[in-house]
Amino acid sequence: MDYRRVWHAGGTYFFTVNLLQRQHNDLLIRHIGLLRQVVSSVKQRHPFIIHGWVVLPDHLHALIELPANDSDYATRWRLIKSGFSKAIPQEEYRSTVRRRRGERGIWQRRYWEHCIRNEADYRAHMDYLHINPVKHGLVAQVKEWPYSTFQRLVEQGIYPQDWAGGSEDEVGYVD
Repeated sequence: MDYRRVWHAGGTYFFTVNLLQRQHNDLLIRHIGLLRQVVSSVKQRHPFIIHGWVVLPDHLHALIELPANDSDYATRWRLIKSGFSKAIPQEEYRSTVRRRRGERGIWQRRYWEHCIRNEADYRAHMDYLHINPVKHGLVAQVKEWPYSTFQRLVEQGIYPQDWAGGSEDEVGYVD
């Protein structure tokens, strides 16, 4: 399969990054402190702005903006995934291919990326990201999920505290 990525210096991107074994796996929230440390460390060496982020038990979504002269999100994700993988105990199953390559069996090799095109696209992806814990049945209301940027954005006046109220029909930014 021919994967084509969009490389736009200074671009804003939405990502979905999945664990390899998604069923009944809470690895990301179990090691949330470590994941935060790794992201912070990568951010210091390879800056980016986090507009929105949500960590679920088996995957995460992020909406980030790269510096004006930089389009290298691949390095950032490689460093985040490898830094996290190296820091947790090796307890997961690894296929023969992964063992031969010296790879862990934690992350799916690829991730989904989308270059944000305009303000409506940005808002739709921010809403999608924050409603995701409700969509997956992890909480009844967005404000209940502790592993996202939602509360920070409430404090900034971007979302109201009761945004979405547990219903995907009620999504939308505060204007």
